[in-house]
Amino acid sequence: MLAAISAARQKNSVTLIEKNSILGKKMLITGKGRCNITSSVDMEDFIKNIPGNGRFLYSSFQNFTNQDIIDLLEKNGLKVKEERGNRIFPVTDKAQSVVDALIKEIKKYNIDVKLNKKVSEVLTKSGEVCGVKLENGEIVNASKVILATGGKSYPATGSNGDGYDLAEKLGHTIVSPKGSLVPLTADVELCQSLQGLSLRNVKILIKDVENNKKIYEDFGEMLFTHFGLSGPTILSASAHLLRYKNFGKNNIKLFIDLKPALDEESLDLRIRRDFDEFKNKEFKNSLEKLLPQKMIPVIIELSKIKPEKKVNEITREERLALVQLMKKFEVTITGFRPVEEAIVTAGGISIKEINPKTMESKIVSGLYFAGEIIDVDAYTGGFNLQIAYSTGFTAGMEENYE
Repeated sequence: MLAAISAARQKNSVTLIEKNSILGKKMLITGKGRCNITSSVDMEDFIKNIPGNGRFLYSSFQNFTNQDIIDLLEKNGLKVKEERGNRIFPVTDKAQSVVDALIKEIKKYNIDVKLNKKVSEVLTKSGEVCGVKLENGEIVNASKVILATGGKSYPATGSNGDGYDLAEKLGHTIVSPKGSLVPLTADVELCQSLQGLSLRNVKILIKDVENNKKIYEDFGEMLFTHFGLSGPTILSASAHLLRYKNFGKNNIKLFIDLKPALDEESLDLRIRRDFDEFKNKEFKNSLEKLLPQKMIPVIIELSKIKPEKKVNEITREERLALVQLMKKFEVTITGFRPVEEAIVTAGGISIKEINPKTMESKIVSGLYFAGEIIDVDAYTGGFNLQIAYSTGFTAGMEENYE
C-alpha cells in the first residue's frame, strides 16, 4: 500500500495487485489485532533493533520515518497514542482503523486496485521488467514492478513465500527463510505439565551453559504451551537465538526468576514468614501465597522435599534450595517452531542484490522489492511494520514509470 501511494505521488499510473479479497490482511492481525504501528524511538535507534541487516535500511528510513507514517494516518483522520516500550498504537485500538486510513489515501490517488488477483510471473524483455502475468492469463503492462508479497510467516494471510519463487525465476538469490519472533520448543514433559500457564512480570535469562555465555535477558510476560514456550519475552529471545551459532542439543537453558522484585535474602525471609504461618501444614499446602496453582506441584517435585513433610520440619538447606529454584527455574530449550508460526520471516531476497537507496534489483532493471520479502527482520515493537512502510515508500519514489 505504501509503495502504491508513493508511486502515485510521483504522478504515475499505478496498479495494486492483491491476491486476497481485502487489502492489509496481515496488518489486521498485528499487535494482537490492535496494530503496533511503529516505535517512537529516533530513526537512528531503529537500526539497533534490527538484527537482520539493519544497516541496509538506512536510506529507506531517511526517506520515510516513523513521524511520516503517523502524519499520513492523522491526515486521514486516525489519531495515535504511545504506550509502554515506545510502542505507537491507533487510539481506536483496532488494526482495521490503520488499514482504513491507508485505503483512504489510496483512493485519493485513484490507484487501480485489483483484488483476488494472483501474479504468476514477472515479465521481462532484454533484462528489463515489462509487466506481470496473472494466474488467469491476464497481462498487466508496466515499466516497473514492486514485489511486496511478505515472507513465509502466517501463510493464511497470503504471505506463503510465493514472492520468493517469482524473484528466484528472475535470477535472485533467496537466503533460506526461517522464523524470527517465533515460539520455542523446550523440555516437553515439563512444559506440558505447565501448559496454559502465563507468567507476568518475570525475569528471563537465556544462557549457553556449555560455554557460560549469556545470550539474552528480558523482563515481562511468557507462556507455557504443549510444545514449549511462547509469549512476548520468548518471541524477542528467539530473534537472538536464531543468530546464535552454538545451538547444541542441551546447552541452551532458560532461567526464569519467578520473584524478580526480591533478592535471594528477601525471598528467603518471605518463605520463612509463610512457613511460620503454615507451620503445622504439609509442604504441598504451604505455597499458595507464593506461586500460581499450576506451578506448585512442579516446584514441589523439583525441590525434592517430600510433599507430606510438615513445614516446621523443613531444613534450612531445603529452604535455601527452594529459594534457588524460584530464582532460577530452569527449562531446556530444544529449538524453534516452524516459520509458518513466526511473526516475521528472517531470510528472503539477498540484500547484496538490491540497491539500498532505491530498493531496485541489481539483476533486473525496473524490478523493486519492499517489506518482509527482503532478508531483513527486527525485534518486536513496531520495527517490522516500519521496515514495510519505509522500503515500500522508497521503492515507489522513482519517477516516470507506469
